[in-house]
Amino acid sequence: MQLFKRIGVIGGGTMGQGLAEMLSAKGLDVMLVEKSRARLDWAWESIQISLDKQIEKWAITETEKKLILSRIDLIVDWGELSTCDMVIETITEDLALKKKVFAQLDEVCRAETILASNTSTLSLTELASGTERPERVIGMHFLHPVAKIDLVEIIRGLHTTDETFRQTKKFVEEVIQKQGILVYESPGFVTTRLICVLINEALHTMSEGVASAEDIDAAMRIGYDFHHGPLEMADRFGLDAVLAAMERMFREFGEIKYRPSFLLKKMVRGGKLGVKTGEGFFMYDKDGDRQ
Repeated sequence: MQLFKRIGVIGGGTMGQGLAEMLSAKGLDVMLVEKSRARLDWAWESIQISLDKQIEKWAITETEKKLILSRIDLIVDWGELSTCDMVIETITEDLALKKKVFAQLDEVCRAETILASNTSTLSLTELASGTERPERVIGMHFLHPVAKIDLVEIIRGLHTTDETFRQTKKFVEEVIQKQGILVYESPGFVTTRLICVLINEALHTMSEGVASAEDIDAAMRIGYDFHHGPLEMADRFGLDAVLAAMERMFREFGEIKYRPSFLLKKMVRGGKLGVKTGEGFFMYDKDGDRQ
């Protein structure tokens, strides 16, 4: 039976940082991989800031912060991943780059290591095609913020075996204690496919002058108990990420409902990407809080 003690995380961006922090908090040893020491230093600083915010809210203690940080190793040498039981890739949604990552992992990881991708739209079958072990490749789509959202989409590619799925589901539900749902490969899976259509419809509603951004979000937040309205969700995902997901689903499905709103394209072209730039449909401070 597969035991999960050491997990590799490829990519030190927002999702990679969140995953490294969450996995370490669950008592796992984490190897966080980036292409340069400078990017690793930035990721490390961001994780510390995240933990300090939790200390301010009395969510964790200073001792717990030190324990979490002590379990995270920053590495640039991929060879060290040979000791990992699972590796989760979290880099940008670029098929060619991700395939290159999986080919590298295939070379350095043990045969029994599960290779997972956090992709929200790309084909797991295609990602696995560059490896000699497509049966050990699977999707694990976490939602942001990783520590707070207890859902993981577990996506089976064409060649993913029952055993790989079973071990991954056990990892999700017993080791990191989140709810795992089985998803068969399809563009956008479940969460991205549904939420992007809602966001796109909110954009059409706004561009038609039916209601303001504030009131559209209030309608869904108050009327349907959403944590954030669809437009603030888009800001938090990154409008460029939403656009990329919509364009990929439009290409794959060829259905008009996936065609991204012109307003979304205009915002991205104007550099108003949401929280990451401080301005999207709403304004945000450096901590990502609404102004």
